[in-house]
Amino acid sequence: MPSYNCGMYVEDSVRSVQAQTYTDWELLITDDCSSDDTWEKLLAMADGDARIKPVRMSHNSGAGAARNEAIARATGRYIAFLDSDDCWLPNKLELQLKLMRRTGAKVCYGSYAVCNDGGSPTGILVCRPRETRRSIRKDDKMGFLTVIYDTETLGKQCMPTLRKRQDWGLKMHLLDLCGEAVGVREPVAVYREREGSLSRNKWNLVRYNIAAYREVLGWSQLHATAYFLVVFMPHYLAKKVYTYVEKGLFRKLDERTDGFLMRSVSVCRGGGKRLLINYLHGLIESYIHFYSAGWSVCSVRFQASSR
Repeated sequence: MPSYNCGMYVEDSVRSVQAQTYTDWELLITDDCSSDDTWEKLLAMADGDARIKPVRMSHNSGAGAARNEAIARATGRYIAFLDSDDCWLPNKLELQLKLMRRTGAKVCYGSYAVCNDGGSPTGILVCRPRETRRSIRKDDKMGFLTVIYDTETLGKQCMPTLRKRQDWGLKMHLLDLCGEAVGVREPVAVYREREGSLSRNKWNLVRYNIAAYREVLGWSQLHATAYFLVVFMPHYLAKKVYTYVEKGLFRKLDERTDGFLMRSVSVCRGGGKRLLINYLHGLIESYIHFYSAGWSVCSVRFQASSR
């Protein structure tokens, strides 16, 4: 977990890891010279739980370098990722590790909920059951806060040295190594879409894709640019159209049922909502069955309550 000036959110992020039903974990946090109270809060939480292991960088180096420092310290077989303003749902690790062991997959990801900077829900991003080295190049459909990979077979793989899109670069590299990844359809995390964050403006980020193709895949400038224009952009635009249409259809359905769908679904970080989670899972499965191409985004209300 990289951290930088996330004092408002970091305690919730750490508690979401402590709330995991799978308890054999270590949380390796690398603070990138925060100037707020992030570091002090991390030290206080580490005092109460030996599994929480914060380290402070000697100088500000960026999220990629912070993640690589944490990866270097990791002692477990599986490496998972979480930013200091996002949260995992309680059964995240348990669900994904079960799927990986059952299928023999080396990389796993999952669906996740989205909220805005104030914590209000804005939707659900539903993953596809599988991603391949070919599909991940066309468009990044694996939420990084849900990704886990197996170091026993893939070794420790670090973030590429890119200014932006390092997470996508690592995912392309991992799938180049193992061929494909498997997805958990049930939401396993909550992503906070903050104003001013590097990842919020996707249009600003896409120009860095060419650099990722060149550095991670070793493509020439011509090859990378042509692939970006001819393959990536059509897929990206199609995903935006599917997202817009589906959100509109879901809202229409919600209106026809007098808001039943929006009132019925609750995703709670504290756990204990299995019936509602199962209901959400079924709802997502039905949407995936109906919309087979790309991500599905459903404007489903959820309550992210604290423990």
